Amino acid sequence: MPAPRIVFAGSVNTSRTTLERIVASACNLAGVLELDPAAAKSVSGFARLDDLAAAAGVPCVGFRKINDSAVVQAVRTWQPDLLFVVGLSQLVGDELLALPRRGCVGFHPTHLPAGRGRAPIAWLALGQAQGAATFFLMDSGADSGPILVQESFDVAHGDYAFDIEQSIHAAIRRGLDRWLPKLNAGHWNPLPQNHDQATYLEKRTPADGLIDWHASAGDILCLVRAASRPFPGAYTYATGTKLIIWQASVVDDLPVLGVTGRIVCVDDQQRPIVQTGDGLLRLDDFALTGDGNPDATLRVGVKLGYAVEDELHRLRRRVAELESQLERVLNIVDSTVPAE
Repeated sequence: MPAPRIVFAGSVNTSRTTLERIVASACNLAGVLELDPAAAKSVSGFARLDDLAAAAGVPCVGFRKINDSAVVQAVRTWQPDLLFVVGLSQLVGDELLALPRRGCVGFHPTHLPAGRGRAPIAWLALGQAQGAATFFLMDSGADSGPILVQESFDVAHGDYAFDIEQSIHAAIRRGLDRWLPKLNAGHWNPLPQNHDQATYLEKRTPADGLIDWHASAGDILCLVRAASRPFPGAYTYATGTKLIIWQASVVDDLPVLGVTGRIVCVDDQQRPIVQTGDGLLRLDDFALTGDGNPDATLRVGVKLGYAVEDELHRLRRRVAELESQLERVLNIVDSTVPAE
């Protein structure tokens, strides 16, 4: 079987790493589809691909929607055997899926069939999945098609999302450097997954990064690691502004007990130490976003998060005051309008 004609589509760092190995392996690359930067504002880890396409001497077509008619026409013109779709959150439509002669190749960073589904890096950081760079033939299911190559990697205790991302890149390189030469030589042996062993990971959103300071220091640290870069980050609120925590550490050797959620002290590097529901947590890397109170500071005694009942009581009082003011204004207007 001759080396397949490949078209590649992607939008993030794992897309770029995969395309780099395809180019380095001298595969029969016919064209590249790249997410338009103008459509990438909400894409974590966005990466350009046009320079790799240029280096390989193949055309690169930008897109906002992968199923646009111009994209479908470009892929039809390139006549691929395989369409790689790596690191793209958009669903590929049936018309595009039907174009490559052998099929579409997807990617997932867990040891399929375990860990199918959404937000795999976050779930890996939370210890809920086993890591592997897995390339598979896409079918009508979610990450359920036959496996083409699978390269395991370890997730160490304490790894952040960005550490896991680097492990994924390394596993992609190892796996593709093992598989692509065989693909070029005509080897083709997709292995069906054992669906009885499938497990599923569900959706996570930026709002799932909200910190509950009544949780233990260890549990909060797990959340910080899972939500850290390249994702939006674990977050709380400090004196009226959003506080993003990128890195943190559990503090075991400080004989201090404070109110849950309150900064009890700062260390010699001015890093705040916060009382949690069980233990102390030091904020090692953080950012006050300024959306709310631009003068917010992290000092001893500041309580993080919101006391919901207190805030609700303040809001009810404020609404009552506004209603009273509105009633007075309406009474004044009524008294100045002449009767008909």
